[in-house]
Amino acid sequence: MRTRRDRTRRNRCEELMSATLIIVVIIALVFDFTNGFHDTANSIATMVGTRALSPQLAVAMAAILNFVGAFLSLEVAATIGKDIINPEIVTLDVVLAGLTGAIVWNLATWLFGIPSSSSHALVGGLVGAAITHAGMSGVLWSGLTHKVLIPSVVAPTLGLIVAGLSMAVLMRLFRNSNPHQANKIFRWLQIPSGAWLSLTHGMNDAQKTMGIISLALLLEHGDTSAAFDVPLWVVFSAASAMALGTYAGGWKIIKTLGGKVVKMSPVQGFAASSSAAAILYWSGHSGFPVSTTHCVSGTVMGAGASKRLSSVRWNVAGDIFTAWVLTLPCAALVGVIAYALTAISPVVLLIVAGGLIVRMRIQMQRSGAPAH
Repeated sequence: MRTRRDRTRRNRCEELMSATLIIVVIIALVFDFTNGFHDTANSIATMVGTRALSPQLAVAMAAILNFVGAFLSLEVAATIGKDIINPEIVTLDVVLAGLTGAIVWNLATWLFGIPSSSSHALVGGLVGAAITHAGMSGVLWSGLTHKVLIPSVVAPTLGLIVAGLSMAVLMRLFRNSNPHQANKIFRWLQIPSGAWLSLTHGMNDAQKTMGIISLALLLEHGDTSAAFDVPLWVVFSAASAMALGTYAGGWKIIKTLGGKVVKMSPVQGFAASSSAAAILYWSGHSGFPVSTTHCVSGTVMGAGASKRLSSVRWNVAGDIFTAWVLTLPCAALVGVIAYALTAISPVVLLIVAGGLIVRMRIQMQRSGAPAH
């Protein structure tokens, strides 16, 4: 009798676990979608800001190249899946709560047009949920420090320096050229440089969702000592979700980076997008889940400041920097709350998160601010 009861209880637990896994996969793809319209705007902002391409054409190009880029590397996926939170301790509920925290922060910053980092929102949400579940041992602090925190400082700083040096070289090479002719050349050159940036963005950012889903599959099977693997269907699903999110657009953030931070010329746009693409390519193959927002913002400021410091609107840059600083702790706090709700029921978490998102949307409409 007890054996039959135990077997029934075990079957119910397995059914619940499978349901939680399905929810995690769906929420992960939703996060990837929000990442698409939130972060990918940054990869085409310079092209739109200098009118190298219309917003519609730029978004379509970015969507296609984001999809292709997702198939180029899996190093970042491995970092997200096994180097940030401890797979020996965490559960699917932790992953679900972390994802929810990231999505809520993503949508909040998107509604207000703040170009914060989806990557750091995801990491922050996971860290907050993991600490709530297992204490400090739930986080792999060495991996978090060396693969997330340090690169998050190095990437935008390097972007600022590389873009500034690139501008210095280009201005030297074209100092005797006709300005109108030079602008025409670099407006065309922005298209391949922007395409490369979109490709490397897909290579870097889509992998984060792949890492989350692959971690969830590992936890579901219960063998956390097994080799970390990313199935092809996971790669295809993540690539598709990001491409669709990209095509949905992120017009407010395009406007912020394409014109509010610094009024860009075609040569500055070319220097900024090429420099950001090079950094993302390096980080993607190194397994560093850096932020496209950080890289592009750094290169935009570097390219803008190369002519004169006053050309950069430092008050807007300061707002972006504040959002960077707040993203990790705020997403972690939302992850803590999300995990507490998940402990009651994953359904409760989804209802509360959905209600909060709707509330933010209504508040934005009442204030008269556009949400796109």
